[in-house]
Amino acid sequence: MLTADLINQNIPRLKPSDSLKKALQLISDFKVTHLPMVNEDKFIGLISEDDLLDIEGGQVNLEHLQEHLIAAAVPSSAHFLIAVNCSIQFDTNVVPVIDADNKYFGAITTADLLKALGNFSGANEIGGIIVLEMERSQFAISEISRIVESNDCTILHLNSTTNPDSGLLTVTLHLNNREISTVISTFERYEYQVVYNFGMEQFENDIDRNYRNFMHYLEI
Repeated sequence: MLTADLINQNIPRLKPSDSLKKALQLISDFKVTHLPMVNEDKFIGLISEDDLLDIEGGQVNLEHLQEHLIAAAVPSSAHFLIAVNCSIQFDTNVVPVIDADNKYFGAITTADLLKALGNFSGANEIGGIIVLEMERSQFAISEISRIVESNDCTILHLNSTTNPDSGLLTVTLHLNNREISTVISTFERYEYQVVYNFGMEQFENDIDRNYRNFMHYLEI
């Protein structure tokens, strides 16, 4: 999915002639941390609420605040994960989208990015989760896939991170089936360390616990 596919046209844009007071009001109304400033159709930069609050005089025009602008934007042809990285790097919940000529197309919100990440990771499909920990030399996607598929399951999403303290690789598998006891047994038989799992038993326990809590609430 490209950044152009996630543009939210409801996010307002500021002009250099707008006042500081108007910018703060829009930031408050739309519950964002930043807003893009655009001159005609060209992106100038992001202005943050924190920087605006530090400036005295609500009637000051934004054209006098050029030094506070942040050059944070992503190309319209980029993968949406680039926008996720931009949001994290600049600590903003609004990511401007531009073309090679700096033409402004719109902005992506972190809410839109979260939905895209959910779809990307298969979070909309309820399945089992297995977390493995291993040495980097032990990591082989082909073997992990073979173990999962040999138990009639499919990997919906695989993610790997490195523990900065131990240097071990943490591999998270999201499978298409909540019945994963045989998959776990196979991993353990091949001497993989299973550090966490969420499958049918935990799912049913959660449902049972939520039901009991709900019934207790009705009795009060």
